Amino acid sequence: MTLETPPGYAPLSEATLPDFLAAVPALASRLGGTPADWRVSEVGDGNLNLVFLVEGPGHDGRTAGLCVKQSLPYLRLVGEGWPLDLNRAWFEQRAMALHAAGAAGRAPALLHYDPTLYAIVMERLSPHVILRRGLVQGIRYPKLAEHVSDYLAGTLYATSDLALPASKKRPLVAAFTANDALCRLTEDVIFTQPYMKHPQNRWTSPQLDATAEAVRTDTAWKLAASRLKLKFMASPEALIHGDLHTGSIMVTETDTRVIDPEFAFFGPMGFDVGAIVGNLLLNYLSQDGHATEEHPRDAYQDWVLATVEELWTLFRAKFLHLWRTGGEGDAYPAALFAGPEGTACLETERRTYLDRLFTDALGFAGAKITRRILGLAHNMDLETIADPDLRALCETRCLALARSLMVETGRYPTIKAVTEAARHVRRTVTTVGTVDQRGLGRDAL
Repeated sequence: MTLETPPGYAPLSEATLPDFLAAVPALASRLGGTPADWRVSEVGDGNLNLVFLVEGPGHDGRTAGLCVKQSLPYLRLVGEGWPLDLNRAWFEQRAMALHAAGAAGRAPALLHYDPTLYAIVMERLSPHVILRRGLVQGIRYPKLAEHVSDYLAGTLYATSDLALPASKKRPLVAAFTANDALCRLTEDVIFTQPYMKHPQNRWTSPQLDATAEAVRTDTAWKLAASRLKLKFMASPEALIHGDLHTGSIMVTETDTRVIDPEFAFFGPMGFDVGAIVGNLLLNYLSQDGHATEEHPRDAYQDWVLATVEELWTLFRAKFLHLWRTGGEGDAYPAALFAGPEGTACLETERRTYLDRLFTDALGFAGAKITRRILGLAHNMDLETIADPDLRALCETRCLALARSLMVETGRYPTIKAVTEAARHVRRTVTTVGTVDQRGLGRDAL
């Protein structure tokens, strides 16, 4: 089918990109030399967009680079049969600018946006790699928890009612409400389609056929997913990234940057926190599919769970610190809590607020795990396990943990209880099959 696009829009290519960049003096100067000297490669391996890396001679003998990301008018993973709003590029660049104020240095620098081509030009990250690839290879990133918690605490607090007066937040909420296409995509592929028969769903078959059918008849699981969907739709707490998984983070051993906030909108804070926690838990349970006698993964799996614990612990502490030292938003006016009694009361409320956020995050973590096994878009943690029986076993463990996080959320008062449950699942789920609807059992905690 032929998709209608706005006047002036056309997909960029390796051949046409140099002319586009040359027309923006600041970008051309950054690359150095002339367009003939620039090397362009299209590297997009995601589900939605075109992504180009550009190298130029730079200045003083130092190579310079740019990254260019352009919206396509359809979902790249599926093709032109699934049209998608080009405006997601506007939301991405706007979110990058707003998030930079709360978490400076934790994302690529935004250099240029072209509203006609829906193209974002940003700093090229090098020698960074996609976090997911590094995790599958068993590489440790010592700064990961520290840096991701910086990003989460900084961006979520700075765009919340705790930091912003309503007169500033409401116009932003209204603007990002228009990111309807990607919100609906999230609502469908995370909270709805994995729990029903849908032509876009897939799973490891035939090993998980019975499991997929059991999920579709599991009322408690479907109810938990629907409650999370409602919270996602009706809780504009802060400007969330909206797709913060291990494929949306680029890393070195000393640096961490968050990319691709095109799903950004004002939603529940726990969604972002749960997304990254869920992806790390999934990676932990996938590692048995990558282990060999020469390269066992037990110690690495311990590191992954330690990172989960550290990430939440640091996020909670940093968010509380920002609230204690800021609190300039219209929520919880300082004038109402003057004096020792008011101070103590507000501190209790802050901690209760973070407890609720933690509960939300666990549910969303379970939903993010489930969709990666039974829904449309999977990831390499599990997909690159060559033996389908072993892959299905790892996936069964993931689903057992995901269901418990969603249905039995109240049984996890601490992040330590979550990591212990992950260990319990790895130890006790030894066969592929239907996820036990009775839960993990008291000994999981």
